[in-house]
Amino acid sequence: MELTPDLQEDFDIVVRRNPGEAEFHQAVREVLESLGPVVSKRPEYGEMGIIPRICEPNKQIIFKVNWQDDRGRVHTNRGFRVQFNSALGPYKGGLRFHPSVYLGIIKFLGFEQIFKNALTGMPIGGGKGGSDFDPKGKSDNEIMRFCQSFMTELAGHIGHDIDVPAGDIGVGGREIGFMFGQYKKLTGRYESGVLTGKGLDWGGSRARTEATGYGTVFFAEEMLKLSGESFDGKKVVVSGSGNVAIYALEKVNQLGGTVVAMSDSSGYIVDESGIDLAQMQELKEVRRGRISEYADANPSARFISDGMIWDVPCEIALPCATQNELNIGGARALIGHGCTLVAEGANMPSTPDAIRAFTSNGVRFAPGKAANAGGVATSALEMQQNASRDSWSFEHTEERLHDIMVGIHERCWATAEEYGAPGDYVLGANIAGFIRVADTMMALGVI
Repeated sequence: MELTPDLQEDFDIVVRRNPGEAEFHQAVREVLESLGPVVSKRPEYGEMGIIPRICEPNKQIIFKVNWQDDRGRVHTNRGFRVQFNSALGPYKGGLRFHPSVYLGIIKFLGFEQIFKNALTGMPIGGGKGGSDFDPKGKSDNEIMRFCQSFMTELAGHIGHDIDVPAGDIGVGGREIGFMFGQYKKLTGRYESGVLTGKGLDWGGSRARTEATGYGTVFFAEEMLKLSGESFDGKKVVVSGSGNVAIYALEKVNQLGGTVVAMSDSSGYIVDESGIDLAQMQELKEVRRGRISEYADANPSARFISDGMIWDVPCEIALPCATQNELNIGGARALIGHGCTLVAEGANMPSTPDAIRAFTSNGVRFAPGKAANAGGVATSALEMQQNASRDSWSFEHTEERLHDIMVGIHERCWATAEEYGAPGDYVLGANIAGFIRVADTMMALGVI
């Protein structure tokens, strides 16, 4: 899609200032492509330089992380925290530990987080962090030593009213525990609200583990309701087999759908009888095994090491693995076998040409900044509980999560209609999130 001349100039500046950061460029362009009607209607945004300001992180923190493995060898990794925008509240966003991590990945995630967090209606800004450390194959003690070293470098930049990290790929409850312990030791304070995704016994929120996967399914459920449909009886493909994918599987099951395929980096499994939730949880959350082992234990399942999970026929697709996993080939495969709805559980998992293929072929499409906002929304609920020294039931937290996802869907739908593009969730999410942040930036002045 063509940008207006002013927006093209803004985008060119982003590319020039951030060379080689392809994912960040992609995320910025995807938002700017939606904003033409807004900047035309609200010229004050241009006069106050809102778009160049919102595209430039407030702070970019890069640090080295030295740690020792179990054999006594010393390793050096690179750590990042990008504090992107705090107009609405303290920076909020996860930490990703994966060898693919570099500054461009963190900036794309942080930029997306600004608008995702704004859509929740919660008072949280956008940020992201992580490291190129690979937790795969590491012992618990190696993970602990890395996390302690990482937090030693990060601790001076975060706080419950400053920046509140959480988990992401490669960072779960184990890693959050090690980092919180080190933060507590360094500061001498039991500052529960400095990290979210904590264990239930020490400040965590019930339903936080489930929140992103549940939230994605809740959003898709609202999309289905508009045409009088539900998940009941639907075949669903879920990419990934981590936290988001597993709890998307659980919620799809609860709503009457059948997840017939899941994946990891080694390939994917197909089980037409439905993926067994308990077995998948034991495999991935306890044994941390490869997804092929599921097929080894289930005669009804088969493992495929090549090709695409999107070749599996389904009515609903939930990409829940990683960025740019669903390309034009995958989109054409989904369209070809009659998929009618795609909701992103991961951050920017669909490439721009895949999104265009979906929208031009009548496939309902929900972008990650809307559909996967349940995780950060529940993190904000965890912050509320920490601030009041309270703990809510699973049922109460899930109800709040459901209400937030329904509200996000309503905002995206209504905004798309207001700007002449009914049913365009990408435009609706981008504009609704942008306006909330931009108006607050205007109110706070040039700072």
